[in-house]
Amino acid sequence: MGYEKLSAKLEDYLARMRAGKAHKIKPRDVEKVIAKLRARRAALVDEGAKTPDKAERLARKLHLADDLIARAEWLLAELGTHPHSPIDADAPPR
Repeated sequence: MGYEKLSAKLEDYLARMRAGKAHKIKPRDVEKVIAKLRARRAALVDEGAKTPDKAERLARKLHLADDLIARAEWLLAELGTHPHSPIDADAPPR
């Protein structure tokens, strides 16, 4: 999925949120997902070092993990810069 589609999905989400049909996305929740994805990526790298015969399969998984991390980081950036940002206003600053 390209970033144009992600942007469109974010706009749809923001419209649902303004209509009261969706909850706010909290940046810390996105950060948790990013941390989990990075941990999974590190585990895949370790697995690749132990089992070189599965290199092609692991390369595909690493590529997917990198793409998911990039998308999550994009979402985190969009949450902070969007004019109708769904960031929880009650959350303490970091």
